[in-house]
Amino acid sequence: MLFTLKLNRNADFQRLYRLGAFCSLGSALLYVLPNKLPYNRLGITAGKKIGNAVKRNRAKRIIRAAYTEAEKLAPVGLDLVIVARSELPAQSSVILTKALCTKGIRHMQGVGSGEIPSGKPQPHKKTAAKPQQKD
Repeated sequence: MLFTLKLNRNADFQRLYRLGAFCSLGSALLYVLPNKLPYNRLGITAGKKIGNAVKRNRAKRIIRAAYTEAEKLAPVGLDLVIVARSELPAQSSVILTKALCTKGIRHMQGVGSGEIPSGKPQPHKKTAAKPQQKD
């Protein structure tokens, strides 16, 4: 991976799940958040719902291969987490690669440029009820 380091701290994953802008790639989810660094950081998750260890490792290999192809097109300075869904191990890696190179890259560019908002949503201000005046 040319411009990418591993994202492996639990706090970073939790921050991305909470604050990152996400997008569905069909058999995977992509969470993106700007990191203000001169490189990207990538985290991959495949939970136990995917299946046994063989299926989880296959899912992670497919995600890594798809990201390696898409990395050349991706903007720099993002934290990324790709979460495998249960149908991913049964698919060909070409399907995820195509989705990541099209929809995923558009999403990354949108978040990187600020077009797609990421970050904590602003809480709604509560308006106090105005007391009714008697005439």
